[in-house]
Amino acid sequence: KHPGFKSLPRREMTTSASLPTTGVRKNDCINESTRKGTIAMLKGIPSILSPELLKILMEMGHGDEIVIGDGNFPAASNAQRLVRCDGHAVPELLDAMLQLMPLDTYVDAPVALMETTQGDPRPVIWDEYREIVMKHQKNVKPELVERFAFYERAKKAYAIIATGETALYANIILKKGVVTE
Repeated sequence: KHPGFKSLPRREMTTSASLPTTGVRKNDCINESTRKGTIAMLKGIPSILSPELLKILMEMGHGDEIVIGDGNFPAASNAQRLVRCDGHAVPELLDAMLQLMPLDTYVDAPVALMETTQGDPRPVIWDEYREIVMKHQKNVKPELVERFAFYERAKKAYAIIATGETALYANIILKKGVVTE
């Protein structure tokens, strides 16, 4: 024991082993704080962003891409790095991520959406994406990428986030820009 440090009685200590883990997998968008029903203890960091996702956003460099996939997206079979955010919708993750990550201003389209197949309606959720992106960065025009080309591009992405989004064609690719602040 170090002089000046007082040990807590065993019954007052909390370890990750004593926290509920039912249904929680490594890389889930959940941490000990959210399991306890509290928010992350950092200023300015949206609590929806898990430590694993924050680490990935920090590791990404200029031009790296990250995919946010809907609930039907084959994330596990395509990902180099997979982050599970089951139970979360794409718009809330998109908004939280864009608070921290700039989009690439050196390309024509730093945002890509999975194009619908012939006969399928244009997804309403795309309007929500446009509003969120424009809130964080002006004059961004997304490109539409054919479904199988989107899958191939996703395989090359730095990471894929699997969500519980139920909207169809709700998949989005973001290209990271340069942090200047």
